[in-house]
Amino acid sequence: MTQHLKLRIHVTEPWDFERNAGSAELTGWTIDHADPDNEEWEVHLDHGFEHHERHIGTLLIGPRYVGEHLSRMFDAVTGFPVRLAHRQDGGWHYAFTAMISQRPDNADGHAEQDNGTSI
Repeated sequence: MTQHLKLRIHVTEPWDFERNAGSAELTGWTIDHADPDNEEWEVHLDHGFEHHERHIGTLLIGPRYVGEHLSRMFDAVTGFPVRLAHRQDGGWHYAFTAMISQRPDNADGHAEQDNGTSI
């Protein structure tokens, strides 16, 4: 079975996302990283958010810039720029931009506590 890749997502656009959703920081996981041919990853959020009176629990993440691949996230120091889509009318609607990074586990297998200094 493919190991879950745990992600930290910092939403940067729209500028008022934090005010509307309660936080600009999201966490979630994907298994789509296991196939190098996947140009986009479906991410299941640990805790969803409300957007235009709809609950969002899953996002589709794609590279923000043409010619980039999501696997470059593993080489990034502070994060990798992405665009985020949510389900709408049976398809995906790109509505946000963000920075993603891998969310590390500590030695006992639990996610590290956020001390407010990371993105």
